[in-house]
Amino acid sequence: MASLSVTDYGAFMEKFTLLPDTNSSQKLPLNGLTFSVKDIFDVEGYVTGFGNPGWAKTHSVSTSTAPAVMSVLNAGATCVGKTVMDEMAYSINGENIHYGTPTNPCAPDRVPGGSSSGSAVAVAANLADFSLGTDTGGSVRVPASYCGIFGFRPSHGIVSTAGVTPMAQSFDTVGWFARDPVILKQVGKILLQLEDDNPVKLGQLIVAEDCFDLLNMPSHRLKEILVGSVEKLYGSEKIQYTNLGSFVEANVPSLKHFMGNNTTEKRGDNIPSLVALSSAMRLLQRYEFKNNHGEWVRSVNPDLGPGISERVWEAVESTDENIEECYTLKNELRAALGDLLGDFGILAMPTVPGPPPKVKTEPSTLENFRSKAFSLLSVAGVSGFCQVSIPLGMHDDLPIAVSLLAKHGSDGLLLTFVEALHTSLNPH
Repeated sequence: MASLSVTDYGAFMEKFTLLPDTNSSQKLPLNGLTFSVKDIFDVEGYVTGFGNPGWAKTHSVSTSTAPAVMSVLNAGATCVGKTVMDEMAYSINGENIHYGTPTNPCAPDRVPGGSSSGSAVAVAANLADFSLGTDTGGSVRVPASYCGIFGFRPSHGIVSTAGVTPMAQSFDTVGWFARDPVILKQVGKILLQLEDDNPVKLGQLIVAEDCFDLLNMPSHRLKEILVGSVEKLYGSEKIQYTNLGSFVEANVPSLKHFMGNNTTEKRGDNIPSLVALSSAMRLLQRYEFKNNHGEWVRSVNPDLGPGISERVWEAVESTDENIEECYTLKNELRAALGDLLGDFGILAMPTVPGPPPKVKTEPSTLENFRSKAFSLLSVAGVSGFCQVSIPLGMHDDLPIAVSLLAKHGSDGLLLTFVEALHTSLNPH
């Protein structure tokens, strides 16, 4: 095992080298690329630590490697180590009281985002060409936006989660990070087993205006950069605007079970239907987390950091009230958004409500920000649609990002669109 150094930005749990299978005579698609993996993936010969020392102590060395890791190794990439994550994947902040908070290379006094914190930092700091993370409630999309890199959450259920410690199976996905859309797509082609490219046939870019209004910074800049690039590539007739909250409220009947029981939705700076959506998502997430890990938490009583401890115990002590309605809601939202987007439509919205918060911010002061963030993140989370977070430079010296979503199974379309868009955003 290689030693860790101060130049590693605190990204790694441990560094090691896993070489690709070099017996192949053909040139492999990921030849010469390096990657890191979140400490939630099984790697043969290493304990999967799940972000908590109590977990690492009570679990054995893995006897096999997760298929997602194997597929990029078999495609020619070299693994350079395992990265730090938030405990039990139960945070989007990126702070870990046991292993330290990986330093955000874009903004060192700000959190890197979680729970795939080290994976994002390893890529943003040029310590790996790409990295594997997981995204349940936002754990790839959030750190990608905070660290100024690309982050892809695939359609739910398309990339194997075998050999990955589960968080909540209804939402768990294997995602990945890269600094540029070419590598993002190369990795995607392997993990998603995509055929060769087809030119992007864009139906519509639908801009969720009410979601952009949630931003705690001027939203027109983000919208203008994105819309301007799409108009340049495909023409202004491809741009549509919608009020996503109203659309969801009108087209997802089961949402009524979750409306009106959350004080944050009464505020003028939130979207009630999306708050209700995130309430349903977090309810089902708690239920599945409890089924996965409740017994372990009760028997071990692990040392958990602030914010995470409260969420873990809230999950462990939760009931199964309204769980059936959550499953119905997932199907309704997927159908409704599928009708909105069609086969070639792409939905644009902010990834998160603003730049990354400062390190060691009191959890209570982040509650409104978290509420808005999960309103946005739950759209892909509950529908199972694919989503990519795209960096759009800096605002007041802090990274900003926008997200694009496409219907379930349209991952190839989204990756190809991002590559084309990037050329327009960054003309040489």
